[in-house]
Amino acid sequence: QVQLVESGGGLVQAGGSLRLSCAASGSIFNINVRAWYRQAPGKQRELVAAVARGGTTNYADSVKGRFTISRDIAKNTVYLQMNSLKPEDTAVYYCNYQVREYDYWGQGTQVTVSS
Repeated sequence: QVQLVESGGGLVQAGGSLRLSCAASGSIFNINVRAWYRQAPGKQRELVAAVARGGTTNYADSVKGRFTISRDIAKNTVYLQMNSLKPEDTAVYYCNYQVREYDYWGQGTQVTVSS
């Protein structure tokens, strides 16, 4: 079974930085997309950043220039470096792997940005 284990969430002041990690355990092959989503209270879950198997990245307009997604294939880990954090970045962040027709999700980690 595939399990995604997240870490790195927490409380940070506006303007600060945080790095989220998502480590995949179990056998996983044919990963098409590694991504981070977030969901704030009262809002729908939204794509934050994604990296495709060829290395192409995609970011939400609200985080462009501030967030960076990266992957370490050897470590089965995907990262989200978050800089210049804003209060509106406060949300539960979810790691997502898209493997062919399947989606795998992490448990979510809370990121809170205080003003």
